[in-house]
Amino acid sequence: MELTPSFDWTGSVGTVTLGATAADGGTRSIAYRIGGGTTLPLLPGGNPYHAPLVAFEICDDPRIWPSIALKACGDITQDIAAWARTAETAYRADIVRLYLTSTRQRNFSDIASLKKTVEAVLAATKLPVIIEGSNEPAIDSEVFLACGEAGQGERLLLGTAEAGRYRSIAAAALAYNHAVIAQSPIDINLAKQLNILMREIGVPRDHIVIDPYTGALGYGFEYSFSAMERIRFAALKGDTDLAMPMICSAIDSLNIKEVRDAGPAQQDAMAVRWETYAGISAVAAGAEIICVRHPESVVLMKEAIANLTLPKGGA
Repeated sequence: MELTPSFDWTGSVGTVTLGATAADGGTRSIAYRIGGGTTLPLLPGGNPYHAPLVAFEICDDPRIWPSIALKACGDITQDIAAWARTAETAYRADIVRLYLTSTRQRNFSDIASLKKTVEAVLAATKLPVIIEGSNEPAIDSEVFLACGEAGQGERLLLGTAEAGRYRSIAAAALAYNHAVIAQSPIDINLAKQLNILMREIGVPRDHIVIDPYTGALGYGFEYSFSAMERIRFAALKGDTDLAMPMICSAIDSLNIKEVRDAGPAQQDAMAVRWETYAGISAVAAGAEIICVRHPESVVLMKEAIANLTLPKGGA
């Protein structure tokens, strides 16, 4: 007889809708309603709308991308549309996450090119899309407005809002009805404070996804895991300021010493294992979206998730 643990939670995780199908005025082939959990991850009776989703990360300027990811993907990394299409058709990702790494050039000003890039990705894939804008406050407003406009009607997830720079991305999300990633440095109190600040300027709870910030496994991930658990506990205890779905991207996993020192014959296997194990750990801590950069990590993550939990259907 299967026993279902009872914790007498009074709260639940809120939901956020990503992507818009034709029925909702968009062009995506599927929309995801993430969140909705009513108990701890991987326990029966938790009632999430989806099993955790796997996002594949790409970028528009691969010069600063991990070399092992570029090698695994091949020549398509020089064509952003082909890379996005392959993420859907060959890698079988659930979501495409586009980093606008071109904005990290010194004195970047070609905002028009960013809009074309976002439009190209949206045309190449019909999956829901996450857009990571600039890391430069001086151009944030222009970048996010261009991205928001390019994806109008598609319910993008825009990133990343931080305590010191959240107004520009919030303005773009509000103007074009997109959701926002709210990132704080591995601290539950800072995560809550940022959510409150964003809500005070009009961003609804159901448009916020929490990024607790994640290091690679063995390189600070245990702190992230603890913060994610505390965020989930708070939500289930009724704290609505922390009752948002979570996204996790252990972006340093492909650059760590263990991968670099593995040798050419073992580097791919080591990178995939490190990225996947971090992702599985994040699922156990409560993340609804796991982001990876190696194509083989998508396969392993989806197999792992399927063996841990079953999806509950579409939006």
